[in-house]
Amino acid sequence: MAVLKLHGTPLSTAAMRALAALYEKELDFELVPVDMKAGQHKSEAFLALNPFGQVPAFEDGDLKLFESRAITGYIAHEYASKGTQLVSPDSKKMAILSVWLEVEAHQFDPHASKLCFEHVFKKMFGMTTDPAVVEELEGKLGKVMDVYEARLTVSKYMSGDCFGLADLHHLPALHYLLGTSSKKLFDSRPHVCAWVADITARPAWGKVIALHKS
Repeated sequence: MAVLKLHGTPLSTAAMRALAALYEKELDFELVPVDMKAGQHKSEAFLALNPFGQVPAFEDGDLKLFESRAITGYIAHEYASKGTQLVSPDSKKMAILSVWLEVEAHQFDPHASKLCFEHVFKKMFGMTTDPAVVEELEGKLGKVMDVYEARLTVSKYMSGDCFGLADLHHLPALHYLLGTSSKKLFDSRPHVCAWVADITARPAWGKVIALHKS
């Protein structure tokens, strides 16, 4: 059996998303470090894996993928019999899951990622957080969280009664934001707060965090 390879750095939210899926599926894989400070993600070798020069990139034998959500989707379907069931064979349940996958990608992540940049990544690059931008983004993400609060009032997880791929996709941004003042967006909504506590306590996510800290 071919060795699964994930090229990236555990500091990257996108790479963390793919790592979470690999750990949830209990798959053996090789993490191939990419030194982004040295510009390795723009090297000819890496561009052959991802022509956009962004992490992560993924290999399963002769299959090469990029874009973290495409990678997690492949892992969830190809290795459906392994580990945690992240997708459903039922077409209606899968349709509901697909809705919340889209919500995460197009409603949650655009604001959450920008908040992560303001709170966390700007400091890494020696830049200063802009409080006005943070306030604006929190207002936008807060409206999304109102929708989540309503959803999680009737559903334990985003797509139903079981943890799934839509929940997993939120984890990287949540990890960074929980260490910032924007944590209040989750804490102030009881069902969102319980959901965040639940999914961030998963053993597979704990392995991602351990790798992140190392």
